[in-house]
Amino acid sequence: MDLRWLETFVMVADQGSLVGAARRLDVSPPSVTRAIASLEAHVGVTLFTRTTRRVKLTPPGERFLVEVRAILSALDSALGDAAGERETPMGQLSVTASVTFGRTHVAEVLLDYLREHPKVSGSLLLLDRVTNLVDEGIDVALRIGELPDSSLLARKVGTVRRVLVASPEYLAQRGTPRRPDDLAKHDVIAFTGLMQGQKWRYGEGGKTHELALSPRLEVNDAWVGLRAAERGQGITIALSYMIVDALAAGTLALVLDEFAPRAIPVQLVIPASRVISAKVRSFLDFAAARLGDRLSAEAARLGKANRRG
Repeated sequence: MDLRWLETFVMVADQGSLVGAARRLDVSPPSVTRAIASLEAHVGVTLFTRTTRRVKLTPPGERFLVEVRAILSALDSALGDAAGERETPMGQLSVTASVTFGRTHVAEVLLDYLREHPKVSGSLLLLDRVTNLVDEGIDVALRIGELPDSSLLARKVGTVRRVLVASPEYLAQRGTPRRPDDLAKHDVIAFTGLMQGQKWRYGEGGKTHELALSPRLEVNDAWVGLRAAERGQGITIALSYMIVDALAAGTLALVLDEFAPRAIPVQLVIPASRVISAKVRSFLDFAAARLGDRLSAEAARLGKANRRG
């Protein structure tokens, strides 16, 4: 069996396209087609179903992909060990995260990492959208939330929570909600990233519930919503890491925190590709430790602020 058949198989699976795989491998589309046909003939099963535009793994193809990734990863690790590459992180490292979390946490972690690894250069892409790591050439992403994409490998570093907050001045004037239904009597500032369809999801009795709201203001940027709340213009929603400083300063207070839904995982993710380089491996270890410490410290600060409130 030709090793290139396996490499081509993984690339086609990642790209979902014979043409896309050819482009990434810098070969002609017919050569990709021949490699897949040869591999299917060798293993004796159909690995992909094909349409005019896309290819999709068959159930045997999905199982085969898991094994091939493991084989290629083990081979690359062995080659890296032999060359001494594992012990010396080097080259360009690209990292992506959401804008606010990137500014708050990831940027400082990446800067500290680069300081300790002088042979690595870095690229930080802060975007409030989900990037395709393979298509956009990203080594590591920081994702907040569950991961439906099975082509990614994830390493959990902590959790954050969805919280409601308002200024003490607003609560003194309008009263503090005691039950979710009380929000109907309040000015709500909806951040669309966390309150899709103008619905607030909350937890009660071990179940998740939805409450439809009529926001006084709707924004697509959490920073704007929080500034409006600090000005006493209503109750808004945010992720816990966004508001710990404001809670400590007393410019915001938690609202209905006993009804907060379950915590959301924060994860470092990489493509489930055949190569995990020294720079990626070392950054994952470095960032997981640093981010885990920072998120744990924030959770403790949040708990302290909640008890004080």
